[in-house]
Order: sequence, then structure tokens, then C-alpha cells
Amino acid sequence: MRLLIVEDDRQLRQSIARGLREDSYAVDQTGDGAQALELAASHEYDGIILDILLPGIDGISVCRRLRAEGVTTPILMLTALDAVEQRIAGLDAGADDYLTKPFDFGELQARLRALTRRRGEIVAANLVVGDLVVDTLRHAARRGEREIQFTAKEFAFLLHLARNAGRVVSKSELMAHVWNDSREPYSNIIDVYASRVRRKIDDDEPVALLTTHRGSGFMLDVPRPAAPTRRRS
Repeated sequence: MRLLIVEDDRQLRQSIARGLREDSYAVDQTGDGAQALELAASHEYDGIILDILLPGIDGISVCRRLRAEGVTTPILMLTALDAVEQRIAGLDAGADDYLTKPFDFGELQARLRALTRRRGEIVAANLVVGDLVVDTLRHAARRGEREIQFTAKEFAFLLHLARNAGRVVSKSELMAHVWNDSREPYSNIIDVYASRVRRKIDDDEPVALLTTHRGSGFMLDVPRPAAPTRRRS
């Protein structure tokens, strides 16, 4: 999943981004409200973490303008501990939830998961594709009796395919939601990770779940049995 962090405190912003990347998110970040509007208009995000006190265009104005432009991405606002009126204003502007500073990073993670579930993008802790069970909380998977471990980026790759099981996911979509465009060159990196994940989930298995659709992308799904051929009389 791809998130946008809008926070003018550079140290806090980078700390949040680092933690979320370790949690398999792709992250864009800015400390400027105007740039936040530009990023939200040009990219499809799964969630936005938005501080209220920003230079130039404040967070409440950013939130109000995003909602007026039809952006429905879940927004988690960051507010000062005693700023009750700001929290009310943020929610009235269209924010989905708020978190007061200072906060525990674990609570930030939990609130992001709750916002995602509320949007209907993840409906359970486990995503099941055939005999593959993807554990979204432990960032691991199980196929039959076999436990499978992944690096953070491998799991992010698998998770996005599992969330879209049965649909061919293009390379451009994977780049947008699994990688940061500004950090990763669009080369053969997606093919490399597809190969790594395929080896982990499909090697030595009778049925391959991860398939490559040349020129289109990748799909995670249970293959359909071939239709029986008709005998000619």
C-alpha cells in the first residue's frame, strides 16, 4: 500500500516514514500543504497522514480541498494534545480519524489498519488464495503446512497481489503501491521480486499460484481446470 505523509517536522516525518517502510508500506512525504495537494492529485494513495499545523496551506484546508475535489482516500490527522477545536475542525473538514502528538507508533499502525478495513480494502487478518494463507498482521504466509517468511518488500509485493487475487496487476500499479517511484528505478526490479516470491510460494508445489502475463503484469489465483474436450461422433 502507498501512503502520503504530510508533516512539517522533518525528524518526525522521516521517523514515521522509516517505520512504515519497515512495515511494508510505500511512502511519499512532504512538509508543505501545497505540495501535498499536488501529490494527492497526481498519485493514488491508500491513506494520508496529515498534520494540521503546516506552513502556507494548513492541514484542515488541505483536507477540505481534497474532499471538495472528490478525493476519498482515508485521512488520519495529527493534532496537538490540547487542540480539541482543531480536532473537531479536522473531522468536519472530512478527516476520517485523528491522532494526538506525541503518539506511540504502534497506535499509528493500528489506526491505519482500521481506516483501511473501514474502506473495505482488507476485510480480514488472513487473505486466502487456494491453499495459500497470507497473514497481514505477522507479514508471513503459510501454504499447507509450510510456513513462509518474506522480506518487507517481498511481502508488500505478495500482499498487493493477494488483495487483488484473480486480477492481472500491471507493473505500473505495483510500482505505485509497493515501491516509491522516486527511490526505485523502473527497471527489472519487479521481475526480480516476482521471481523471488514465486520461488517461495510455488516451488515444489503441484499447483502454481503466481503467474506472469507477458506485457500485462502478474496475477495470484488458483488456476481453473481445463475444460474437457468433446469427442467427435
